[in-house]
Amino acid sequence: MDNPHYLAIFKVVNLIPKGKVASYGQVADLAGLPGRARLTGKALGHVPESMQVNWHRVLRSNGQIAFAKGSDLAQLQIGKLQEENVAVINHRVKLKAFQWQPDMLTLLQDLEF
Repeated sequence: MDNPHYLAIFKVVNLIPKGKVASYGQVADLAGLPGRARLTGKALGHVPESMQVNWHRVLRSNGQIAFAKGSDLAQLQIGKLQEENVAVINHRVKLKAFQWQPDMLTLLQDLEF
């Protein structure tokens, strides 16, 4: 994988701690790609098999799972989130309770702008 935008997105996604979630737009903003939420989704659809990326922690801006209800990928994502004690109710996560807010140290040391 040599796409620098994708790599920046993957790095941000892997900073999201267990038990927390972020929106596609939030990931894009933190990756230095403001307004590129769709690029985040595209990047997560192209994660190389050799790379570990915690894609399941990324949701729509309203907390909704992006995959169709009942689909295999939706069930996989919901299962992974529930294993991390993230409550998923009616295909949605309450962002007020579970949204990741990176601390200042993370913003200054771990993110590249």
